[in-house]
Amino acid sequence: MISIRWVIVFSMVLAPATPMAKPIAYAQGTTVMVEHGAGTMNEAQVFYAPSYDWSFGAGYLELETLAGHEREIVYARANHLLKRWNREAAQANVFVWGGAGGARADQKSSLAAWNAGGQLDYETRRVYGSIKTDLHRSSAFSHRIDTLQLGVAPYEHDYDSLATWLVVQGRNYTGGVHDGIEWALLLRLFKGGAWVEAGATADGKLLAMAMLNF
Repeated sequence: MISIRWVIVFSMVLAPATPMAKPIAYAQGTTVMVEHGAGTMNEAQVFYAPSYDWSFGAGYLELETLAGHEREIVYARANHLLKRWNREAAQANVFVWGGAGGARADQKSSLAAWNAGGQLDYETRRVYGSIKTDLHRSSAFSHRIDTLQLGVAPYEHDYDSLATWLVVQGRNYTGGVHDGIEWALLLRLFKGGAWVEAGATADGKLLAMAMLNF
């Protein structure tokens, strides 16, 4: 797999956002997300939201299967906030997305590929949960990444203060990328429009992710 050095530490800025990784943060805002996933995947995404319920952008994903096969996917994508529930101290969201692009698989270049997925999340200032599924498919492969996250904050936080989250993550890959569910424990630090998190899987492999909203 091609080695890529991801920039995962951003300057903290004050902007209206939440500690969940979302494809739409707020209207007329840009979201940048990067992730290094335990040696099996790397991904980068950039989305701009002209309104509170739509965002558009592009992404890059690379995967390596257990058999040593490489997958590289570049895609354009539209994200839609299908439903939002606002409460005094809680929020829930349903996002869906879809897009298309090109891929390279096992020395085969210029493959047409498409992407579809969705996310359901619920959060307060102390707890949250998220379920996400993301499918990438072409004539040469089909990979789906399903991710469950459960988090707890040891103290309540405001947008202008530093938040600390402990996150348990379970992730399942289809298409021969990983054998069984990949469990991980993560530490997330969040303030304003930026957050970074890092941790390790049950077998000691590094996970890291960062998001910046501006």
